[in-house]
Amino acid sequence: MANHEFGIMQNQPMNKERFDEYEPNKYDCIVVDDNFIEPILTDLQKVDCYWHTLQNPAKGLAYYGITLIPPESMDILIKVLLLQDKLEYTDLISLVNQAKEENKYIIHFGI
Repeated sequence: MANHEFGIMQNQPMNKERFDEYEPNKYDCIVVDDNFIEPILTDLQKVDCYWHTLQNPAKGLAYYGITLIPPESMDILIKVLLLQDKLEYTDLISLVNQAKEENKYIIHFGI
């Protein structure tokens, strides 16, 4: 079963810092089954993100890689998740709300 993992970054990523290692335990990540991420990938293209480093701005999730989601993207991310109206997104919505309140980045580890 393929999964995506999301966690809150306690420290803001540095400008030239790279995130290439799979470290979900470091960020106390929650797991979301790919069956719930794959259907919303097109909607997630509205979310401004970075792939692996702040030097690589992108839209949406790095499906097979690592995504850094900045605080300013939390509102649109929440909006995309709430449109789904599925209980499977509850933990992820809570995580995004917490990151928004704390003005923190979210890190996503793709499948």
